[in-house]
Amino acid sequence: MRQVNIAILGFGVVGSGVYKLLQENHEGILHREGLDFQVRRILVRDFQNEPNLGLAPRALFTTNLEEILGDPSIYIVVECMGGVEPARTFILSALSAGKTVVTSNKEVISKNWYAFEEAAKSTGAGLYIEATVGGGIPLLRTITDSLQGNNITNVMGIINGTTNYILTSMSEQRRDFADVLKEAQAKGYAEANPSADVEGFDATYKLSILSSLCFHTHIPIEAIHREGITKLTAADFDAAQRLGYEIKLLAIGKKTEGNQVEVRVHPTMIPKTHPLASIRGSFNAVFLTGNAVGDVMLYGRGAGQMPTASAVVGDMVYACHHQGNHRYNTFRNIPDMDAGTHLVKDWESVYFIRTRVADRPGVLSSIAGVFAKHGVSLKSVLQFAEPQCGADGCVAWITFVTHKARELSLQAALREIEEQDSTEAVESVIRVEE
Repeated sequence: MRQVNIAILGFGVVGSGVYKLLQENHEGILHREGLDFQVRRILVRDFQNEPNLGLAPRALFTTNLEEILGDPSIYIVVECMGGVEPARTFILSALSAGKTVVTSNKEVISKNWYAFEEAAKSTGAGLYIEATVGGGIPLLRTITDSLQGNNITNVMGIINGTTNYILTSMSEQRRDFADVLKEAQAKGYAEANPSADVEGFDATYKLSILSSLCFHTHIPIEAIHREGITKLTAADFDAAQRLGYEIKLLAIGKKTEGNQVEVRVHPTMIPKTHPLASIRGSFNAVFLTGNAVGDVMLYGRGAGQMPTASAVVGDMVYACHHQGNHRYNTFRNIPDMDAGTHLVKDWESVYFIRTRVADRPGVLSSIAGVFAKHGVSLKSVLQFAEPQCGADGCVAWITFVTHKARELSLQAALREIEEQDSTEAVESVIRVEE
């Protein structure tokens, strides 16, 4: 048996979950792993506005980080504060003091990973980040400890539970985005300010970490194309259903010969037969492709108090078993993208495009001509809704599905189409992964 003293920074949802899990499973962890985890300090901002102070003995709480850094008996610091500051400063301070850090904070890791790893190496401390991507799903450890014999060429996944909950409700109940968002906030799936989730920032932070490990090169968040879900409408889901697709916010990474890497987060139509199409509610799933193993999918709760606490405690156990021999990344973990990695901005995709246009002869042929001019081949042209007429004339909704086309060519064609007098709006552009 080995006693391991820890400190928890932040005692919100995740921090209190870690404490709760350590209390509930203490004997099991002791029996299986020979580790006696003892919480010695819990750092909070103040004692007036902390709702969870009653969950642990008051003597454990402090507002002074130095009480943790100066205590040589504390081996692991668990950071659960979220955000960039003061989390960034506290993590750097802990690592510089030789404390091993376990964190669930995807934003601070995606923006400062290189600096943290440099500080950890300088003191021999460990840095463990399983809980930053996929909540309770053992995703990063699968990549680093089980798939080392593979060259991973593709990663595609649902890695934000809030948006998946919203999109599932919009698809199954044909409800508006704003209505479902309010429900998600009431149930605790979405924050009061939901922009990090619905605008794709959260998934972008996670994809930066995930793709860096998959492709063995640092992928900064600035390299990732990002779009959120706020522009999706019931009409998009109606069309998707007719075409045999589901709409998901996907994080997509692909690597081809010559270290060509494309990374993007955006709403995506996928066939109903694809395994990711069946992922409902707040669940997450990630689809990996290795050149030896083929396709692997990992599924589970991607967020929440106890699933995230599960990943944090798993990292704590792993850190203890690797004390004195902590593993660091073997790729160059630098602020920017490595010069040997080439970012693909003009990727290939199938596209779903819905337009609102004047209902008169020649409009369809004119739009088709613009697509052809830019090398975009049309797979199908569909009209799901009847034209509507008013005092200013009639309008029609025309939907196009392309064959594989280049992103930059497609965007150039759409700009020209939008400038035509007969085009009232390009209402939706959704990429399709076949």
